Amino acid sequence: MTESTPARPEGMSAVRTTTPKQVRPTTEGWTQAKDAEGRPLLQFASPKRGKPPVHLADLTHDQRVEKLKELGMPGFRAGQLEKHYFQHYTSDPAHMTDLPAGNRDELVTGLMPNLMTEVRRLETDGGDTIKFLWRLHDGALVESVLMRYTGRITLCVSSQAGCGMNCPFCATGQAGLTRNMSAAEIVDQVVRANRLIADGGLGDPRKVGHKDERVTNIVFMGMGEPLANYARVMTAVRTMVDKKHGLGMSARGITISTVGLVPAIRKLSNEEIPVTFALSLHAPDDLLRDELIPVNSRWKVDEALDAAREYFEKTGRRVSIEYALIKDMNDHAWRADLLADKLNARGRGWVHVNPIPLNPTPGSIWTSSDVDVQNEFVRRLNEAGIPTTLRDTRGKEIDGACGQLVATEEDQVAAASV
Repeated sequence: MTESTPARPEGMSAVRTTTPKQVRPTTEGWTQAKDAEGRPLLQFASPKRGKPPVHLADLTHDQRVEKLKELGMPGFRAGQLEKHYFQHYTSDPAHMTDLPAGNRDELVTGLMPNLMTEVRRLETDGGDTIKFLWRLHDGALVESVLMRYTGRITLCVSSQAGCGMNCPFCATGQAGLTRNMSAAEIVDQVVRANRLIADGGLGDPRKVGHKDERVTNIVFMGMGEPLANYARVMTAVRTMVDKKHGLGMSARGITISTVGLVPAIRKLSNEEIPVTFALSLHAPDDLLRDELIPVNSRWKVDEALDAAREYFEKTGRRVSIEYALIKDMNDHAWRADLLADKLNARGRGWVHVNPIPLNPTPGSIWTSSDVDVQNEFVRRLNEAGIPTTLRDTRGKEIDGACGQLVATEEDQVAAASV
């Protein structure tokens, strides 16, 4: 005997009664560090290690002048050193013929000590994407990724060696936080990239169309949580945007990303430097985000979104929401609707969503959404009035995409031989 199916009222669409599959976040191939209560361990403080040598880029212009006077040199030499480093992208005394020959080497070595040694570089996208592996003075390893696009050149910089945020999907955080990078180590990634560009090392310069090209955009999306190294990151940013004594970049071309350190977001809102702010959200509900982004145990989704909205109100700069689409984990249609509701509840025109496609990884829970699911997620957000653009990710083939930067055992071996 079979039970008849009740007739559906006219005009009513079919209702899906099956529960969407829900994959829970978990680590694969490594064990997540936990605290005494069994929660994912968060590292906000940098482990104590030997500090990198003080560099010109760690100092303000006035501090550079004072430092030179302490060395028995006239203060105007600071401007000459700044020009060589920030405009000519060199720390080589042989190229600084405007400095007195007698103590040129000592002066340059004292104010521009070598901070990073290139271990290797990997290229993809026909030479338009380059990943650098750098060894710092104490042996710590960091990576940065240089990318040419039509009309701009973007550098993804690291702000910490390792990361203490312990997100289960991110390769960088697997080994925890090694240490904070200095302001000069952050800036030096840009200077070294500019040197490579000036030497013709990045793809086809005709895509930009002028000979004096350089890095135009910075994204703090490499190794580390930028806002956990707040003071040094902001010193580096001030040097990047200083048109007289620094790199002279546009603040609008600099993006600072965070997983949601709310007090630091509010602090950033008051800096009066109009950088682009990006919140790595990845889930609109606390139940999932607590597992996906462990810092959510400190500051919940609504708190992070409120701080992001405050950034827009104080700076007038539209906020970016970063959202890695992970198959059956956070790509459900109802989550797109919930995200739209939460963003629209805080007003219109203040935010833009960037869904990020993950690498397709067969057999892993950390794999890309199906294309139709991905498109539906984007469609729902746009239909709700939230500007949404699927982000172009570069460097997947060389482990240079978002969440892939990590110092491997192979990297350690290579660094030891340099």
